[in-house]
Amino acid sequence: MRTGVLGATLILTVFAGPALGACAASSRAHPETQAAAPAQGTPPSSTSIALPRVRLVATGGTISNRTGGRLTAEELVSTLPGIERYVRPEFEQFSNVASGALTLKQWIDLANRINDLFREDADLAGIVVTSGTDTLEETAYFLDLTIRSEKPVVVVGSMRNPSTLGYEGAANLLEAYRVAGDPASRNKGVLVVLNDEINGAREVTKTDAHRLDTFQSGEYGFLGVVDADRIVYYRDVVKRHTSRSEFDVSQLEGLPRVDIILTYQGASGDVIKAVVDQGAKGVVIAAAGAGATSGTQEEGIRYATEKGVIVVITTRTGGGRIAFRNRGSSSGPRLQIQGEDLAPVKARILLMLALTKTQDGAEIQRMFTEY
Repeated sequence: MRTGVLGATLILTVFAGPALGACAASSRAHPETQAAAPAQGTPPSSTSIALPRVRLVATGGTISNRTGGRLTAEELVSTLPGIERYVRPEFEQFSNVASGALTLKQWIDLANRINDLFREDADLAGIVVTSGTDTLEETAYFLDLTIRSEKPVVVVGSMRNPSTLGYEGAANLLEAYRVAGDPASRNKGVLVVLNDEINGAREVTKTDAHRLDTFQSGEYGFLGVVDADRIVYYRDVVKRHTSRSEFDVSQLEGLPRVDIILTYQGASGDVIKAVVDQGAKGVVIAAAGAGATSGTQEEGIRYATEKGVIVVITTRTGGGRIAFRNRGSSSGPRLQIQGEDLAPVKARILLMLALTKTQDGAEIQRMFTEY
């Protein structure tokens, strides 16, 4: 392991154990960490000691998935000449897999690792997390609900891999470092940076399977932009997140099972019954329009609630919120929740975390209103 501080006069070099790229965190044990050295042939800035320190916690994804083997965290940072003008970069390897291969336990470990870094290192300005884009919005929203710091956490990825013409990963990563080191990024929750745009973790979603401008926040719009001269924000985040979140995963070993069921013409309620019988503690319905179900889904929802399973109604449309409507008898505990404007995949994350604290429907509805 090589340890260094950018711009310092002393560099300590120690070789021990496997290469950094071989290190993957599956528990809360600290992985190997390093500070990035200046780009080859580029002297460190004389003012670099005053620059913010930003740590990359790399998890893998397309941004590192070159032909013949994945780039390590160190190799990713080495592709960023000139980064020392903006931040003092550090890096560590948490994992190096496709985003869909991350487990829910690794989500918990990742949140705990980031919380540990902020708690143990008061001078750390921000953290960047690399992720595959397929589930990047889910990882970002989980962190948005579980990181307990006002400091910036920026999730970044790329649509093209390092072996592809037009690879944009290095540009995205440099911009993520800049955003994470900017004081204006504090108190905005977890941010997602790609394609020169800054989006909030709660609203952003992947809208295209291939295009570089895939990550968008619908009618809400992006929070800001990353331009050559500075970071510019145009709006703020008002929903609860990060330092104001009530969710604590420090003692969790897993998350309760929550499944998502899609509404389509003639959809069977038997699917809902099946996931309940298999142990689901919550069900999210990706309903049509403003909450309409189809086929025998209402029968399946009644079956779930009779078993004490929380059912959250969301919309599959990609926009708009689910307003309250009376679904059946008002007697007994409230087990059907309006998912507000959360996308089904994000409603699932909030419900999983909510179920670690309570099974009271009224309390869970409060959470969906506030987050």
